[in-house]
Amino acid sequence: MIVQPIALTDIAHTIQLALAPVFLLTGIGSILNLLASRLARIVDRARKIEADFTPIDDPGHTDQVRQLRLLDKRMRIVNTAIFLCTTSAVLICIVVAGLFVASLLGLGFARTTAAVFVLAMLVFITGLILFLWEVRIAVRAIRIRDELLEREIDHRT
Repeated sequence: MIVQPIALTDIAHTIQLALAPVFLLTGIGSILNLLASRLARIVDRARKIEADFTPIDDPGHTDQVRQLRLLDKRMRIVNTAIFLCTTSAVLICIVVAGLFVASLLGLGFARTTAAVFVLAMLVFITGLILFLWEVRIAVRAIRIRDELLEREIDHRT
């Protein structure tokens, strides 16, 4: 097999093609940083509850168990979102590397590259959906007492 020399313009074009996925990697990195921060806060909250854990006969025990179960669920969701977003980043790295390998060796990986990119986007979308789900769970879990909000309580109900 005779390998033809690669023109500088071909390499420049490959770099141009690889720029969009590389910018996407920056965005995924930001999302991963956000997810890792959320996970750390969830873990910190769980440790605080564990440190103050009360016996079964304490009136606050049931609420502590409920909170820990919710935090455990949130940890699993965020952890899965981190896994999916990281997988997406790895797949995008494979796309970028594949673009260069295909260009340098004159191979036709267009369909494979497109399929890997689509897979990366689907995995990333799934990670974002999990992130949204975890945020919704966190927001629903926050209960601020009406008296702290200075609302009038309707006693007719």
